[in-house]
Amino acid sequence: MKANIGMIGLAVMGENLVLNIESKGFSVAAFDIDSQRMNQFKANRAQGKNIVFAESLADLVAKLETPRKVMMMIRAGNPVDQVISSLIPLLAPGDIIIDGGNSHFPDTERRMKLLEEHQLYFIGAGVSGGEEGALKGPSIMPGGSAKAWEEVRPILQSIAAKTSDGEVCCEWVGDGGAGHFVKMVHNGIEYGDIQLITEIYAMMKNVLGMSSDEMAEVFAEWNQTELDSYLIEITSHILKKKDTDNTPLVEKILDTAGQKGTGKWTVIASLEEGVPLPLIDESVHARALSALKEDRLLASKAYLKPTFKEYPQKQELLSALKDALYAAKIISYAQGFVLMRQAALSQGWKLNFGEIALMWRGGCIIRSAFLGKIKDAYDQDPQLKNLLLDPYFQEAVSSRIQSWRNVVSTAVLRGIAIPTLASGLSYFDGLTTEQLPANLLQAMRDYFGAHTYERIDQPRGKFFHTNWTGEGGDTSSTTYNV
Repeated sequence: MKANIGMIGLAVMGENLVLNIESKGFSVAAFDIDSQRMNQFKANRAQGKNIVFAESLADLVAKLETPRKVMMMIRAGNPVDQVISSLIPLLAPGDIIIDGGNSHFPDTERRMKLLEEHQLYFIGAGVSGGEEGALKGPSIMPGGSAKAWEEVRPILQSIAAKTSDGEVCCEWVGDGGAGHFVKMVHNGIEYGDIQLITEIYAMMKNVLGMSSDEMAEVFAEWNQTELDSYLIEITSHILKKKDTDNTPLVEKILDTAGQKGTGKWTVIASLEEGVPLPLIDESVHARALSALKEDRLLASKAYLKPTFKEYPQKQELLSALKDALYAAKIISYAQGFVLMRQAALSQGWKLNFGEIALMWRGGCIIRSAFLGKIKDAYDQDPQLKNLLLDPYFQEAVSSRIQSWRNVVSTAVLRGIAIPTLASGLSYFDGLTTEQLPANLLQAMRDYFGAHTYERIDQPRGKFFHTNWTGEGGDTSSTTYNV
């Protein structure tokens, strides 16, 4: 009896996905280049289950039913290309390779074209949910060779998370690198969500002087409101956790953050698409700044922070913090969905934004009740340009905007870094401003580089140049946008 699917890579995600797949009634062939890791899995969690282990890639392929379905959960980059190169001569036309790692979407586009030249199919499937999600049900965002979808759909949808309404958090995203692009934006939004929460934590700690237990209680309360989400929930759990000396463990953790690159890719994609993404951008830079620990230690001694003798009204500021967090969260998601909308246009993808919000409602790291509101918005208007133009989100931000301004001004006056809260507010103010000072900017560009400008009293698309100094002549530069 041959296995239904093969898994290459048995680290945390791969191992748990294997167990998840097997628990849904499928047989799995498993392989890892690290034989010790594979043997440990075999001797422990895999015992008594419908899982067979391969000694090599050739042995793995031989153990699979046709068309063969081989899933990789390995480090993105060259390792993926190396495994694909090794698999190609072992597979037959119609076989399918699935990359479930955090690969960069242009790599997925390239790999799909390469495999289709060999009459093979390639699926780039973003998988979110971490260790627990992989085992109990992740959010899965598949894209790539559309002809392969029906073959892998039964397995992927059976192992995916389900919403409280029973809807599956896995649906076909689109051709080429669409699946990995959507997962990339998911991770960018995750960066923003996490950074926003840490800034609220900094305000509670440094402005209100709250203890970890007090903060944990507030986050737990907030998780019963419109802020209901996985990240708010685990923040409460983290703040409650004590170290061996019964002091808060979180306060023993060094304040330098790591990252794996998906947030950076999201920001780069926004620059390439010409879509402003300042909140997510600042969340990436905040991690980079945190890594400069030694520099920050020196600078903190060179400059004094503002001092205040009294704390503000606790309940009043906590209420404002809650409002600011929700409003800024809306901005972050709005920016992410605008980026996906523009990428869909430029890449020729047919992204269903309501379905994407649904896929993120369960299993993934950014899962929250809030995503149901996003699905509703796109169900009502599939062509919605920006979530901030949806009636629900318009009211949600409008009713909280003054609280958000109060939080930002309080933080600025007290010298507390809040890059995402501040940049999100600035984005909102820019987006809702009819007349920005870019007219002066264009005048400067035309002055020093003859880059031309448009006029408010002339049709759009008609460009003008002024000889500002009387010595520059009437020749202008070519008009273009990057």
